[in-house]
Amino acid sequence: MTKQVEKVDRVIIRFAGDSGDGMQLTGDRFTSETAAFGNDLSTLPDFPAEIRAPAGTLPGVSAFQLHFADHDILTPGDAPDVLVAMNPAALKANLKDVPRGGTVIVNTDEFTPRALTKVGYAADPLEDGSLDGYKVHRVALTTQTVKVLEGFDISRKDAERAKNMYSLGLLSWLYHRPTDATVAFLEKKFAKKPTIAAANVAAFRAGWNYGETTEDFVVSYEVAPAPMPKGTYRNIHGNLALAYGLIAAGHQSGLPLFLGAYPITPASDILHELSKHKNHGVRTFQAEDEIAGIGAALGASFGGALGVTTTSGPGIALKGETIGLAVSLELPLVICDIQRGGPSTGLPTKTEQSDLLLAMFGRNGEAPVPIVAPRSPADCFDAALEAVRIAVTYRTPVFLLSDGYLANGSEPWHIPDVADLPEIAPNFAAGPNKVLEDGSEEFWPFLRDPETLARPWAIPGTAGLEHRIGGIEKQDGTGNISYDPANHDLMVRTRAAKVAGIDIPDLEVDDPSGEAKILVLGWGSTYGPIQAACRQVRRGGQRVAHAHLRHLNPFPANLGRILKEYDRVLIPEMNLGQLSMLIRARYLVDAVGYNQVRGLPFKAAELAEVIKNLIASDAVGDSARAGV
Repeated sequence: MTKQVEKVDRVIIRFAGDSGDGMQLTGDRFTSETAAFGNDLSTLPDFPAEIRAPAGTLPGVSAFQLHFADHDILTPGDAPDVLVAMNPAALKANLKDVPRGGTVIVNTDEFTPRALTKVGYAADPLEDGSLDGYKVHRVALTTQTVKVLEGFDISRKDAERAKNMYSLGLLSWLYHRPTDATVAFLEKKFAKKPTIAAANVAAFRAGWNYGETTEDFVVSYEVAPAPMPKGTYRNIHGNLALAYGLIAAGHQSGLPLFLGAYPITPASDILHELSKHKNHGVRTFQAEDEIAGIGAALGASFGGALGVTTTSGPGIALKGETIGLAVSLELPLVICDIQRGGPSTGLPTKTEQSDLLLAMFGRNGEAPVPIVAPRSPADCFDAALEAVRIAVTYRTPVFLLSDGYLANGSEPWHIPDVADLPEIAPNFAAGPNKVLEDGSEEFWPFLRDPETLARPWAIPGTAGLEHRIGGIEKQDGTGNISYDPANHDLMVRTRAAKVAGIDIPDLEVDDPSGEAKILVLGWGSTYGPIQAACRQVRRGGQRVAHAHLRHLNPFPANLGRILKEYDRVLIPEMNLGQLSMLIRARYLVDAVGYNQVRGLPFKAAELAEVIKNLIASDAVGDSARAGV
């Protein structure tokens, strides 16, 4: 049978099923196939917090969304064009996001009366007409997978588990994805269980063959590769990019990298990855708790290493005292906060941007800390390098604020040339630095660099560089313990001036027309949705500018001037207005916040409507003031 091939420019697919159905693996493999094919892509994994939620229930649904295209894209997409639902719970949890006319592929074997009742279906949605507005493909995924694997010496349970590979094969056929890499992956993954490997490969190929031969799918789709600058690319998620950035920073600074961490979602992958790279001078320490993790990292910094700790919001709450100690000691330390929904345990597997004020002010006393925020999964690499540059150059702890969306999402990454990476010079103290009145020389541990205000970094055990450390206030220059009021005032102001004077680039504004009156200001992972929304607004003939902050403390020197150039400033955030509060207080700008804390990234179409409404309200206001 000759089948029609339709060319499309973009597709959004969501795989959904039980947390034990392998949806994350399925989505990850489809993503790898898509990256190898050369499409631009963006992903959004979504999984329950429970290790094994009750099977067939709504809280146990795991999903993976992938947006791929033949052009530059910025988000994992607002609404899936295709939903693969492995059971009734997956259908019920996700159908609301599928637009009418979208494609729904369902595993009919799981639509039993018991499974339907478990999620509150009074009738079978495959039979009651509730799916009439969708293109529905009923596929007995479980039955067909088990039948394909009848000749394999495996249990029925193991055969049923391979249904995710059957569905992956079907979708790979439907969208003309390359398959060799998936076959190689399965053979490597199950190398110690060759029968299981062969069964999964057989299921994968059977799914592809089903698409090729069945009459239910008469059209397949082609999405051409996206034009990209020349170079070597790989698919990468944010935590992996951040880990690679830290390794690169270790090389660029010549410092051994030490990670002191306690496992916590969604930061644990950084610990897992860095533990694989001892050959790059990396040492990882899985501590008994968050406090021990950062204490060890700060101790490593005192010893002349690049100290790093990784965590999420609950861990930052515990690390606060040691961060304050690092401020007082003025030693390099990188604190990676992979933000998640809070407060308390909150939403461990969902994203949020609610730790900005915690990073800015969450310590006793005047303890300013620089803050850097990546804007995309691949940008986590560059943000890690920048955080290390600041920490080492200015002898200060630095916050790196990523989040769950960036950590688990993925996109193509243009692998940089090592020669293009920034040099990071530790410039350790080598000897005495103070000439006394009698002509003798001493080492003063708090005698500062006149440009950076950084104090010397002296490695313990170096003869003549012995000095005190601790949390009690130091005397300016000598580092002796001091309770003098004037000295404390000087030291507090000096530490603040050091952070305020950090050399960072000016903020760039994306304003193609140069005539926009509305500025959308963002930070962190809101970059993709904001930029995509601005593109939509501009395609409609309206003007809007976008600026995105990487440095949140200190702010770029030109930020105040930029804010005054626009009539209105809109700040979308996945919190209740934390950046808005800082902007309003610092620059006296009547910024408008658009805030959500749903555990999910913004939708571009939703933000586009907010921008359009703000433009319209300003136009009405201008007309009223003009007497029209």
